[in-house]
Amino acid sequence: MTKTYNGIMIGEDITPTKHRGPTLTFWGAAQVVSGSMHVLEAGKSRILLDCGLYQGRREESHRRNSEFPFQARDVDAVLISHAHIDHSGNLPTLVRQGFDGPIYCTPATRDLLQVMLIDSAKIQEEDAAYLNIQRNYLEPLVEPLYTRQDVEQVLNQCVAINYNSARQITKDLSFQFIEAGHVLGSAMIHLVGVDKQGRKRSLTFTGDLGRRHLPLLRASAPIPPADLLVCESTYGNRVHEPIQNTVAKLYETINRTMDRGGKVLIPAFSLGRTQLIIHYLHKGILEKKIPQVPVYVDSPLAADITEVHEAHPECLTEESQAMLKKGLGILGGDYVEYIREFEESLRISVRPGPAIIVASSGMCDAGRIVHHLKQHVEDPRCSVILVSYQAAGTTGRRLLEKNPTIRFANRDWNKWIEVVHLDGFSGHADREDFLAYLLPLVGKVQKVRLIHGEREQAEAMARTLMEKGFPDVSVPAAGEVVDLGTFPNLY
Repeated sequence: MTKTYNGIMIGEDITPTKHRGPTLTFWGAAQVVSGSMHVLEAGKSRILLDCGLYQGRREESHRRNSEFPFQARDVDAVLISHAHIDHSGNLPTLVRQGFDGPIYCTPATRDLLQVMLIDSAKIQEEDAAYLNIQRNYLEPLVEPLYTRQDVEQVLNQCVAINYNSARQITKDLSFQFIEAGHVLGSAMIHLVGVDKQGRKRSLTFTGDLGRRHLPLLRASAPIPPADLLVCESTYGNRVHEPIQNTVAKLYETINRTMDRGGKVLIPAFSLGRTQLIIHYLHKGILEKKIPQVPVYVDSPLAADITEVHEAHPECLTEESQAMLKKGLGILGGDYVEYIREFEESLRISVRPGPAIIVASSGMCDAGRIVHHLKQHVEDPRCSVILVSYQAAGTTGRRLLEKNPTIRFANRDWNKWIEVVHLDGFSGHADREDFLAYLLPLVGKVQKVRLIHGEREQAEAMARTLMEKGFPDVSVPAAGEVVDLGTFPNLY
């Protein structure tokens, strides 16, 4: 029997045998930026690199996320690069379908998974409940993709491994986590095996790479050379605005809004972007570049993530560690109030006077930012600062359009609020960062495969790398297999 996954015909069971591999198959984040998932097969072993949630339209997302192109019980181990949901968010489904092996990640990622996956399970459960109400509880009832109980099982299977600490997966295959500098706990994965002649063969998977010269987190370490390099390419053909320029625009918008007596709304994703924004707000107040007005982080998830940051100083820059030791805090200190209760969220929105409110979601389609927009979108004294990419069809994208009105929350609103888009806060490496990271590897890497990027970005990056001297660079499609040749012989 056959079935389809991602539009590709696959066997009902593709359990590896001693006659297969070693190979790497790209199942997620291939020519797209979502659902990172890649399968290393060698001998009778199957290792999963990331197990991310595909994020898109509801029906398509549910179909992709509820099916795997392999039997979950046949996976021997999972290696997770970091805690963003598009890299880790489908672990509970994998466990729910029978995977019972180890899930390797860094200690900080393990702690972040606890808060991120519980939040994701809550969303899955609430979404299923909403659909059942809409369908008048028509049988069969819609089931959530996974539940909190599945998340608890994931956490039981997590094995935390420190950076740069070699760990055996099988008798002939080991790996190390290497600092990636993208979000707290993020890691490149470097796998090493031995072939029949006793020669070492290697694979490096970058996960998501961070930008150079950003504050708060340690910078990305040098990428380990390997026979096969699997590298992200999210912004492979783009150069970010210098962070200093972006921060200056942030401060200018805040000061302009405070002079009008208005409120600043900053929609931001809870892991990564929120922490970077809070760092610069804190810094701006300390250096008197912006006034000391009430600053609220309106997100229970972001509050939990902040606690995880402060529990893992090993992932922070020396400056951030020093601030912690001095009792200043690294994510707001005494200058920022984290809001957990929904009733308090409603109160701060109508409280008189200037304030800065950072709330999720980053694209304004859900979360607490929605009721803040409802309260202030028709107030010309106020500003909304969009600090993330705004996908087509989202409320955030509609805010950027020139129309005098905007539709959200089932009605049309006058768009009198000032709208500012600052896209220089990205935590992803750009073209210049990639060249700095990758050029030292010319002559040391045999094959490069670019993933986690839209096709245009990835192909542009592939052309650049070949021009710089990499002999074999390509952009795999979903389901494509790369032969690792004499990579580890695990027969």
